[in-house]
Amino acid sequence: MSIPEFAARPQLAEDVARFVRRRIFEGTYPAGQYIRLEQLADELGISVTPVREALFGLRAEGLLTQQPRRGFVVLPITRRDIADVADVQAHIGGVLASRAAERITDEQLQALDHVQDQLEVAYHADDHEAAVRLNHEFHRGVNVAAGSPKLAQLMGQITKFALESVYPTVEGWPAHSTRDHRELLAALKARDSEAARAAMSEHLCAASGPLIEHLTRRGVIQ
Repeated sequence: MSIPEFAARPQLAEDVARFVRRRIFEGTYPAGQYIRLEQLADELGISVTPVREALFGLRAEGLLTQQPRRGFVVLPITRRDIADVADVQAHIGGVLASRAAERITDEQLQALDHVQDQLEVAYHADDHEAAVRLNHEFHRGVNVAAGSPKLAQLMGQITKFALESVYPTVEGWPAHSTRDHRELLAALKARDSEAARAAMSEHLCAASGPLIEHLTRRGVIQ
């Protein structure tokens, strides 16, 4: 995997976290491998400060642990971890989608339509970073429309553990996601809260199976 030009980019810690996260999900950093601050900083051509910040952030996500005097080590990712996160997301996401259907405005619907159009373009172009960003923006738009900020905040915290950056590379998922999003949009436009709940819950539940298969093929899940 080529190394991006980190030194010329803002928000270095986020860029480093994205880089390390991708290496974990691709199997380049397998479970049990140590990640050395100085070594990674030298490889990326930056100071250790943003690298340290990134690794602490990945520790908070449950991808790394820190061992005294030995540094950061990659934690295993299990099938149960992924399924559990998907189940919780499906429940909360379904509630938020149901509430969104009851109060979403025409302007918010138009914005969601626009984001979905852009997301499909990103999928077709294999622009994975744009797809991750736009998918996140789509779901955030639904959650904001629900008018339940505390529940949306909780959903945001759970999403940190959802391996969002992997989904665009999962075989068949972009097409599956597109169908699900369009079904959800139809339910929102109809102001059908039960259909919106079902569409979102099924979408989030369905994501775990293909993701587990994808990570297993890559050796990330043993």
